[in-house]
Amino acid sequence: MARDNNNMTKKPKFSPYWIYGLIGVFLLFLILSNDSGSADKVSFSKFKELVQYNDIKKIEVVTNTKVARIYLKDGAAEKDIYKGIVNKRSSIFSMGDNPDFSIKYLNLENFENFLNQAKESKKLDYEIASDQQDNTISSFIFSILPFVLIIGVWIFIMRRMSGGGAGGGGGQIFNIGKSKAKLFDEKTDMKTSFKDVAGLEGAKEEVQEIVDFLKNPEKYTALGGKIPKGALLVGPPGTGKTLLAKAVAGEAKVPFFSLSGSDFVEMFVGVGASRVRDLFKQAKEKSPAIVFIDEIDAIGRARGKNNITGSNDERENTLNQLLTEMDGFGTNTNVIVMAATNRADILDKALMRAGRFDRQIHVELPNLNERRAIFKVHLKPLKKAEGLEVDFLAKQTPGFSGADIANLCNEAALIAARKEKKAVEKQDFLDAVDRIVGGLEKRSKIFSKEEKELIAYHEAGHATVSWFLKYADPFVKVTIVPRGRSLGAAWYLPEESHLTRTEKYLDEICVTMGGRAAEKLMFDKISTGALSDLESVTRKARAMVTVFGLNEKVGNVTYYDPNGQGFTKPYSERTAELIDSEIKDIIETQYQRAIDLLEDKKDLLVLLAERLKEKEVIFRDDLEELFGQRPYEKTDEIKYSEEE
Repeated sequence: MARDNNNMTKKPKFSPYWIYGLIGVFLLFLILSNDSGSADKVSFSKFKELVQYNDIKKIEVVTNTKVARIYLKDGAAEKDIYKGIVNKRSSIFSMGDNPDFSIKYLNLENFENFLNQAKESKKLDYEIASDQQDNTISSFIFSILPFVLIIGVWIFIMRRMSGGGAGGGGGQIFNIGKSKAKLFDEKTDMKTSFKDVAGLEGAKEEVQEIVDFLKNPEKYTALGGKIPKGALLVGPPGTGKTLLAKAVAGEAKVPFFSLSGSDFVEMFVGVGASRVRDLFKQAKEKSPAIVFIDEIDAIGRARGKNNITGSNDERENTLNQLLTEMDGFGTNTNVIVMAATNRADILDKALMRAGRFDRQIHVELPNLNERRAIFKVHLKPLKKAEGLEVDFLAKQTPGFSGADIANLCNEAALIAARKEKKAVEKQDFLDAVDRIVGGLEKRSKIFSKEEKELIAYHEAGHATVSWFLKYADPFVKVTIVPRGRSLGAAWYLPEESHLTRTEKYLDEICVTMGGRAAEKLMFDKISTGALSDLESVTRKARAMVTVFGLNEKVGNVTYYDPNGQGFTKPYSERTAELIDSEIKDIIETQYQRAIDLLEDKKDLLVLLAERLKEKEVIFRDDLEELFGQRPYEKTDEIKYSEEE
């Protein structure tokens, strides 16, 4: 990482190990110095014997540790009776004169009664110093050790919170307000270019202007134009927003500061705003530069929506500072802010206004041609079998993001390696699609004969209904092998379209209810196996009625909530009853439609179910053999079978 000249002199990093060493020394003191002040302890019964000789000069009763320290008269310690008892040690750890030995008593009152009786019987002539406190080193250690531990833990936490800062002083205890942005140097780190970003042609065209400005700002400022303050990348997860931002920095060959929106958030008040100031200070020093904030919705959420935290929320303070820094640039600072989010609808309006994020760049899921380009990138490191068609893989993965395709290629390679193949084949990719979409195969799950028959007719119902409906998605295969949470599945290849008509919604709901319709028709009973089907049709029917205005009785209105709050209903109770009634009517009508269709094709339903019980997996070619050519056949439909 490149550093400024002012930061070339490295400061010694703060290390907490001296604290640990200090604690170790204290513990060593504690071991070497016992709580009697360097004196040996004797039993109370032995002490009673020694009292008879009247050699005790002084007794110190330590009340806080219940220890009595015994001091003998001059010369008494030399007597034979004290050999093995008195160990007159010279210790650097004691804080006063060392006693000759000590004893441990249990009850202070009983101990004092014994001493008084001994003194009255003239067996003991001594000076007593009671109510003493332990003044040995161990007592001192015990008194300060909690404070030392608290200070050590506090320093450790502060170091953990401030570690890794990009402000040239990372590791210092008071660097908690420094930015955590990681700096990618344009000379050594920034090697990503637009060639590494497959697909996203429209998005790359939009960011090309940013690259041109960073390379040649005078071209724009000479005509009186101002630099764009920021660009917001909006799109679903895994579509390549972060990669696109790095490619912009690589193409422009400028420093690239990267961090997440959550890196600004801290438990201490004012830290987030301080990190924002430090981040932009560093960026201006290295301008021209790009600041990239991933998941900006962590701090950019609209203010005033959370009534619990109020206006003094730390996140709002951080956002306020970000707004100030973005709008405080001069025309020659040459710093552009790029950010990425999946939820542009919840961002604060002040953040989205002109002069801050001047443009929004939508990074959508890749289409067929873009998926083909993405596959070519991720297939390069794989050992592919001959004849593997990239077009075929692209057509089999509608709705997959760039991250999904990368995961698919990796999963296919793992499957091929598990089967000890020398190259990754087409079937490995198809198995990987099944693994990602449906989950892991569970052939070890045991079903009774009745359950297997029920599952076979349920899945055959889906397949049969989809085969004879005009707007249903093209059939791919049907299986009764359990995957993930499902006991069986029917697979379709959705068409890539931007608009959906009412007829297609209704056909999709009818196909989904085909499983339960088959159960009702064949057994006159229904089971719990249609849970996921019911969730799907309820969601679609509700969207038809409340979002897209596709219901005549409710009308051309939408109750879509872009913020997803959902705390209050934007309609009356009467409208709520009408919505519920229409949703139920849509589902029940399509359910009865599926029953009627299956009753008309009952012989084909039985034929398919029996074949399923036998083979467990039925592909499109098998279905054509059983049912004949599909009505409403489309010339661009994709066939999908083991033989391909």
